[in-house]
Amino acid sequence: MSTTAELTLYYDGNCPFCLAEMRRLMRWNSAGRLGFVDISRPDFDPAPLGVDMAALDRELHSSTADGRVLVGIDSMLAAYTLVGRAWIVLPLRVHALRPLLASLYRGFARNRYRFSRWMGYRPAGHCDGDVCQPVNPFFRGR
Repeated sequence: MSTTAELTLYYDGNCPFCLAEMRRLMRWNSAGRLGFVDISRPDFDPAPLGVDMAALDRELHSSTADGRVLVGIDSMLAAYTLVGRAWIVLPLRVHALRPLLASLYRGFARNRYRFSRWMGYRPAGHCDGDVCQPVNPFFRGR
């Protein structure tokens, strides 16, 4: 985790889709505004974050440099904005849509391993090198 990060993302490195998305954000993170912590690592300790593993496993969490904890779509909105890709998550800014999108996100997060398989992502242990590529040509990871 970078101590200079404006936002640190706590992600499930065992989830193929999640890992691919974090790697995409890492590529876009040229200014170093994001930090990344894989909660699936055996040495990960959630205590400093003040959130238990069950909560971290349910939804993406992040923490700001000033110590605020963001959850779910708020984490995604902040992360994509910090890497200059706010347009990708533009619907998350529409107040009237946020409850629906948050609910859809929670459903996706609960079933992320199944969705990963359906989208063609291979398990993290079966990636080529350090890159997990989807098998499905419609999901190229751009």
